[in-house]
Amino acid sequence: MSDSWHFLTEEASFPDEGKLAAKLAGWHVLVAKTDDGFRAVNDRCTHQAALLSGGKIRRGAVMCPLHGARFELATGRCMGGAYKDLRTFDVRVEGGRIEVLVPDEEPSMEERPIAV
Repeated sequence: MSDSWHFLTEEASFPDEGKLAAKLAGWHVLVAKTDDGFRAVNDRCTHQAALLSGGKIRRGAVMCPLHGARFELATGRCMGGAYKDLRTFDVRVEGGRIEVLVPDEEPSMEERPIAV
């Protein structure tokens, strides 16, 4: 499977709240600005397929708004180990443009959120 870079937004236009959800090449992606830079994960909780973009981001983790599962943004690791880890995506900033590397193949049903 190959991957391609996709434009998200201009860095200067990134929301002050520190997160932005987008659909890139069929993938629902959540990008968050952390102390370590921009991080991107699949915008789908591995517990019950809810969109994570409605959740709070604190200390480098996103919390599912449905049941409170927490995932590290840098690694996708489920904190507490109760659910599968999230898929993560590489992010780069070039010339003030934020881009995300996503697979060229569309996500499977197991990687799509239900609340779309």
